[in-house]
Amino acid sequence: MAFNFFTDPLDPPRQREDVRLRSITLNIYSDLRRVAFGAELSPFMERPSIDIVITNARGETVSSLIVIESMAPTFRLTMHLRDAEPTNPYRLVAVLYYTWPEKTEKLEVERREISFDVIEPEEKVFLFEKPPRPAPEPDQEED
Repeated sequence: MAFNFFTDPLDPPRQREDVRLRSITLNIYSDLRRVAFGAELSPFMERPSIDIVITNARGETVSSLIVIESMAPTFRLTMHLRDAEPTNPYRLVAVLYYTWPEKTEKLEVERREISFDVIEPEEKVFLFEKPPRPAPEPDQEED
């Protein structure tokens, strides 16, 4: 018998096709050349992967990151912007996917695109899915 002490009974782990990005947080560092990418996923039964690509206003890829089979639904990683100087606006594309054990193709579950500017150090939060709320208690009639 397996015990999972970290599962919220109101927000159970989901099958592959139901896993979603709940939020993306971007923390722009003071040097304006690094961005802390944070993600919150819905709880999952199987570990998902995620590709993140940032392009500048000229369409050049300035940073990319691949998280392979994330073990946790929340994580934060630093991405370095590799263009010579900030070229706003930037576009971030995050693709949540699963790979099949026997095949090389991906099962893309969700794709999110975000536009942002790098002007000053700041935190930008993008919310996509609210966690489920508890169902209201049914009115109980007294006998």
